[in-house]
Amino acid sequence: MDITYLTYSERVPIELLQSWDEGKDVTIYEGEIRKLDSLSGQAKEEMALKILDKISSLKVEDSFPYIEPSELEDIRAERPSGPRRIETRLSDDMLYDRILGAWLGRCSGCLLGQPVEGWYRKRLQRFTKDTNNYPLMYYMSSDVSDDIRKKYNVKDEGVVYGSNNINWINNVEHMVEDDDTNYTILALSILERYGLDFTSNDVAHTWISSLPIAYTCTAERVAYQNIVNLIDVPQSAYFRNPYREWIGAQIRADFYGYIAPGYPELAAEMAWRDARISHTKNGIYGAMWVAAMLSGATVTDDMEEIIDIGLSEIPQNSRLSEKIKEVLSWIDEGIGWEEAVDRVHSQYDETIGHHWCHTITNAMIVTLSLLYGGGDLEKSIGIATLAAFDTDCNAATVGSIVGMLMGAENLPKKWIEPLNDSIVSGVQGFHKVAISELAKRTVPFAKQTMDIE
Repeated sequence: MDITYLTYSERVPIELLQSWDEGKDVTIYEGEIRKLDSLSGQAKEEMALKILDKISSLKVEDSFPYIEPSELEDIRAERPSGPRRIETRLSDDMLYDRILGAWLGRCSGCLLGQPVEGWYRKRLQRFTKDTNNYPLMYYMSSDVSDDIRKKYNVKDEGVVYGSNNINWINNVEHMVEDDDTNYTILALSILERYGLDFTSNDVAHTWISSLPIAYTCTAERVAYQNIVNLIDVPQSAYFRNPYREWIGAQIRADFYGYIAPGYPELAAEMAWRDARISHTKNGIYGAMWVAAMLSGATVTDDMEEIIDIGLSEIPQNSRLSEKIKEVLSWIDEGIGWEEAVDRVHSQYDETIGHHWCHTITNAMIVTLSLLYGGGDLEKSIGIATLAAFDTDCNAATVGSIVGMLMGAENLPKKWIEPLNDSIVSGVQGFHKVAISELAKRTVPFAKQTMDIE
């Protein structure tokens, strides 16, 4: 996820798309937006600010067919029936192995997708074919011929969070820093500070005390600014934040699934507490869905059932639920994974930032990667990466779920050994730490939730 300054004029075109998605008629502002394009400097920013505030006051049209609340009790009132809690029988050793598997799977998926984040599908597909790595059989490398480097503009130089190199596999000796892992570690920090009863305000405080604002993106960047400016949760998610349904909350949710084995309702609730400081509606649902799936992955190896467990914790008449169910229906048609990816790309344009980084688009990629990957780490994270859109986010989520399902002992060594049981983060107090230590520190919270009557 790219770091930008997020000026008000940058936000206006995103707000138009977002508000349209939410069922608002924004056509009345088309003239003002055309005028905005003719301005520059401070005048442009002042007008953009006025447009953002005007659009925020619009009401959802009566004809909008979805019911999409953001408050927990309202969300629960709109969800379908579900297991809520499932009896879980895991010994201490098994619990640790599953949780370590989830941490490792998340890291391996993220590392696979990170160097090609932002690549469009055709470029990625052709590069991997030209390097004899399609479907993906291993991490991608920049150690390729000069012709291929030139053809695909392969570079090693570039700042990615704390690294001064693009993190191709030949440039790394451990799991590198990324927002997809920073937030998982940050969630551990939240639990270690505040316990299972942490609040949304605790999440906000941990953000501003433990993570530099420069390491945040899109919705998180805006929410961070809002919180510092004393805008309370949940208004911090709404105020001048057109990224409120983008993927950020979904990538922050994994830890809450790690610590609620067989308890998807609790996993989803904790994800909601986190998500609501920066996201609304489907942005929140994506987080709840992922957390509940991870919880379910401790009690069943049926991937469709795991996805259904996730769906049981979000509103059934939401855009996110509808699109995930659409992907589930493709399996019944008997199409292959490449055609499934084609269908996503036919509905959403990867060159439009709002599509590229939206929760719904990427949740569809996560869904088809889990289904067609069939519990195989290599297939699953490979599909999630080759599908393009937000490659590292999707492969990290998919790897996390498969890792939880399989456990660390059953993950392929060629995907795990390059991590060298070590991860770097930008979270205060966690600069470089063993992945196995993170798993050990996660286990006590999972045991606590398993003991809740």
